[in-house]
Amino acid sequence: MQKNFPDLITLAIETSCDDTSVSVMRGRIVLSNVVSSQVDALKFGGIVPELASRAHQANMVPVVEDALVQAGVKLQDIRLIGVTYGPGLIGSLLVGLNFAKGLAYSLDIPYIGVNHIEAHMLAAFLEKPHPDFPFISLIVSGGHTMLVLAEALGRYRILGETQDDAAGECFDKVARFLNIAPENGSGMSGPMVDVRARLGDPEKIKFPRPLGNSDNFHFSFSGLKTSVLNYSKKQEQWSAQEINDMCASFQEAVVDVLISKSLRACMEHRVGSLVLSGGVAANSRLRDMLNQQAQKSDVRLFIPAKSYCTDNAAMIGLTAYLKHLEGEVSPLDLAPNPSLRLIEQRQK
Repeated sequence: MQKNFPDLITLAIETSCDDTSVSVMRGRIVLSNVVSSQVDALKFGGIVPELASRAHQANMVPVVEDALVQAGVKLQDIRLIGVTYGPGLIGSLLVGLNFAKGLAYSLDIPYIGVNHIEAHMLAAFLEKPHPDFPFISLIVSGGHTMLVLAEALGRYRILGETQDDAAGECFDKVARFLNIAPENGSGMSGPMVDVRARLGDPEKIKFPRPLGNSDNFHFSFSGLKTSVLNYSKKQEQWSAQEINDMCASFQEAVVDVLISKSLRACMEHRVGSLVLSGGVAANSRLRDMLNQQAQKSDVRLFIPAKSYCTDNAAMIGLTAYLKHLEGEVSPLDLAPNPSLRLIEQRQK
């Protein structure tokens, strides 16, 4: 790795989905991390890609200005730009990537396209203490559920991933099955399961643990989701407590599988550090149980602050900064890649 540049100012942009986020960083230190949510635009029951990209266009300049003001930094102080180029919604990615390119060109500074999944993995480096390589990374979000062996920066081995639905997607769908999702269809659907589960009995219903006892590190949540749906149809009316019990039992099934496979990956690959990241890393049951089990297994657990678990530009800026230290620069003809895989993140 090249010489560290602790005073280098990075402006980072994240527009992979529906939230517009901009962060300003000095080295690894976060000076500002602004997130503009599109919750009010989700009245159609979910994300509409065309509306999301339009909202990014409207939000971009105000959010950049807000981030600069909060950081106490002028645009001319920026020396590096980081931006998500995949995976995500193509229209949303285009808005952020094109804005970053134009800004980098006008300021005559380098920019780096960042893999959104890799950024989630490296979010733990935003705080101290942070892990050292190698470590096992459990990435759990609405679009991804995977276990990765991070051997070094840019050197990753995907050990296993979901074969169907991502865990976060199942949380959202279960919330809708049980009619506890917010009426505006916002991203609070999944977290509502967590809220109701705190009042329920996780042992009340024995939902299946798909692939829980398999000899690989893959995940499968579609069958579990179907089991909850079928159970919920057994009767027309459920009491509030019965819904709480369903939430708790479903959540426990997901958490059991995630934890058992993560700790087994640490043991089999003889790695003593585990990083939990992604939007579902904010789930209270997953955080608490993983912390307990990691201590019993003598594994060091690293979980970013909740604000760094969900989509945010700070993790993009940190990743861009680390890659800048390795001498990486992205070309102006870099195209957004909505289906970008983790092993494709290197820019030539």
